[in-house]
Amino acid sequence: MKVLIYSAKDFEIPFLEKANNEAHQIKYIPEQLSCETARLAIGFDTIAISSDDNGSSRVLERLKDFGVKHVALRSTGFDNVNLIVAKKLGIKVANAAGYSPEAIAEHAVALLLSLNRKLIQANHQVKNYNFSVSNLVGFDLNKKTIGIVGTGRIGAVIAKIMHGFNCKIIANDIYENQELKEKYQVTYVELEDLCKQSDVIFLSMPLTTETHYLIDVNYINHMKREVLLVNVARGAVVYTQDILEAVDSKRIGGYGADVYEHERGVFFYDHSKDKLDDPILKRLIDHPNVLLTPHQAFLTKEALTNIAETTFYNINCWERNEPGKNELTLELVG
Repeated sequence: MKVLIYSAKDFEIPFLEKANNEAHQIKYIPEQLSCETARLAIGFDTIAISSDDNGSSRVLERLKDFGVKHVALRSTGFDNVNLIVAKKLGIKVANAAGYSPEAIAEHAVALLLSLNRKLIQANHQVKNYNFSVSNLVGFDLNKKTIGIVGTGRIGAVIAKIMHGFNCKIIANDIYENQELKEKYQVTYVELEDLCKQSDVIFLSMPLTTETHYLIDVNYINHMKREVLLVNVARGAVVYTQDILEAVDSKRIGGYGADVYEHERGVFFYDHSKDKLDDPILKRLIDHPNVLLTPHQAFLTKEALTNIAETTFYNINCWERNEPGKNELTLELVG
């Protein structure tokens, strides 16, 4: 099959090449998928896109006109693709489900530890030969209450890691994970109760219409004043302005995130010489109690290997006209 890979990054190409093993004709392009770049897919049966690409109804309609039959997501999340429209157009879509929940979970905990123990600030001070520790006070995680919103693959690993810190773990999810309840004494509670009880809150749920802007001033007002909030879900599961106001007023202790609502076209790219016109992003970057990383949680050798192998597993299934385990459009009605 002829495969066009949008948003191809230098760090992932060697992994994709190895996983393909010369089975398919691959073209890598740095351009993101959009209405304007959809025409680049002319002559290709299949495209592979990242979470940063635009899979809206308008883009999918153009892809259909250009003869594209399959879309392989190089990510677990698929909120950037209109699956209902894809199904109606006869375009099959599959994701790289569960490629490495450990990578995401470990990064989430790294954000917590860095934020709590003020490692970035300490490193900056030491580089300037300032060895004062007056502003570097954190707290023990031992015996603290950890709230996890979303206990899918990633949230489950976060729970297991935090259990190792001897934490009490509470969670909120539509589905309760029995293994977590039995092995790690995880207790499921209502979201409002989770906010009231937690010393640390991890967000690891998918972005849906129900979770869009879920964490806003209403839930923030139920949180402990020293709570640390860590977001490895999607930027839009929080209302960022409310988060900033809460850290400004010290209503919450800090915010660590690997995602940002308006990260498309910003994260994954070097803008060090640009002047980005985004005051919200600037406030996040400049705030001493916010730790923002550029959507790098998935960036481990193991995860990149799994993403590449899963991407070509999906493509191989389509070539053989077999239903793959990661196909998202298979069960949709319409």
